[in-house]
Amino acid sequence: METPAMIGLAVFIAISLGLVGLSIPLLLGKGTWLIAGYNTMSAEEKARWDGSALARFTGRVLLAIGLATLLFGAGLFLLALEWLTWFYLAVVVGLSIFAAVYCNTSGRFRK
Repeated sequence: METPAMIGLAVFIAISLGLVGLSIPLLLGKGTWLIAGYNTMSAEEKARWDGSALARFTGRVLLAIGLATLLFGAGLFLLALEWLTWFYLAVVVGLSIFAAVYCNTSGRFRK
């Protein structure tokens, strides 16, 4: 019989694998349709952005969040480290804010 901790760990592993799986095409510079905002731009707007570089950057951020999710699930359910919840939250929110600021300042991904 499975315990709730093992079910929780399985959920975190599945989520982590999903995030890592989604990061692979982005890391290869493909899959810009996965990037919210970029995929809704008009063709003229997309022509002003370096979609491949933006995809690779987004893939790195998504990979970091996916690996953090895996480590969080293992730490929470296998080692019972309750404080890890706040650390994980800080990492995900911090990476998200960093990515938003980095992408939208000083035209790094503009052609």
